[in-house]
Amino acid sequence: MSERRQVFDVPAAAFDVIEHHTLTLVCQCGKSHVSAFPKDVSDAVQYGSNVRALGVHLTQGQMLPFARATELIRDIYGIAVSPGTLVAWVGEASAALQDTANAIADQLHKADLVNADESGLRVASKLYWPHIAANDTLTWYGVHPKRGLEAIEAHGILPKRLGVLVHDCWAPYWKLDDCIHALCNAHLLRELVYVKETTGQAWIQLMSDFLLSSNKLCDEARQQQRELTITEVEALRARYDAIVLEGEQHNPQVMKSTGKRGRAKQSIAFNLLRRLRQHADAILRFISNLAVPFTNNMGERAVRMPKVKQKISGCFRTVLGAENFCVIRSCLDTLRKQGHGMLDVLRRAFAGDPIQPFA
Repeated sequence: MSERRQVFDVPAAAFDVIEHHTLTLVCQCGKSHVSAFPKDVSDAVQYGSNVRALGVHLTQGQMLPFARATELIRDIYGIAVSPGTLVAWVGEASAALQDTANAIADQLHKADLVNADESGLRVASKLYWPHIAANDTLTWYGVHPKRGLEAIEAHGILPKRLGVLVHDCWAPYWKLDDCIHALCNAHLLRELVYVKETTGQAWIQLMSDFLLSSNKLCDEARQQQRELTITEVEALRARYDAIVLEGEQHNPQVMKSTGKRGRAKQSIAFNLLRRLRQHADAILRFISNLAVPFTNNMGERAVRMPKVKQKISGCFRTVLGAENFCVIRSCLDTLRKQGHGMLDVLRRAFAGDPIQPFA
């Protein structure tokens, strides 16, 4: 009886050098004819699209520092690339993908549902703000020195849209009054846990259980490919209002003392209940519209990527470097969601044939 054993391995990598020649001929009439180099061969010696795509993928896709990326390319392929060359390749990739990033922004502006988020990032030794707009098939990144409405308006994706905007209840988002708002219930659940730990009131657990059980009910309805009936939605809303009312009875408003200026300080529980009452429609949007997610996880996952980049590679030394990262990362993350490999996306971009996202 024979035995069989297998070893899976990768071949030792090497690089190829392709030399191009032009040919000059003189016809019978005396006119000289010179053949042309391929349009992407512009220098006497240059790097090809594959190695350039790899360098950008390592730094912008896999978040490696430039120095470590050059070491990896040298160790695997024996090509000595400088960190400055990698920086130049990133700029070339950003320019090649700019139209694709613009198309992604335009599609998100027209999308029925968008998740939004933002986070701080060190750029050129200052605090900048990456802003995210994303959904199941599209991701867009932008960076701005401001966090609020000025940045949102400058980027132009979120203002004047008619679709649903999922966010974390941050105040500037409420100024976008053209869209339909939906709130992240993961944030709300974390707040409920904190208020329960500080007050011990029973209504808080009731609200947490209600939100989780409602989300489970919505998941079951999606699996059955049906919407919740009007009766079901009204029953859930009535249960929600009853829990809020119970909480309000335990946390009445503190009235302003006579002779004191300013507003009276309210308890954490009261402030949370006021938001639960004021933004009830946005909190329960996932019930009335099953296309709306229970959380803003899509936006939060996207906003982690610049933070990962900063933790691994350090801050961005220039604003241009941060802007290039946003353009490239917008295209990589979008096209990855749509089934493309990130390295192939960059190869096609350097070859002058960038992949376009579908709407």
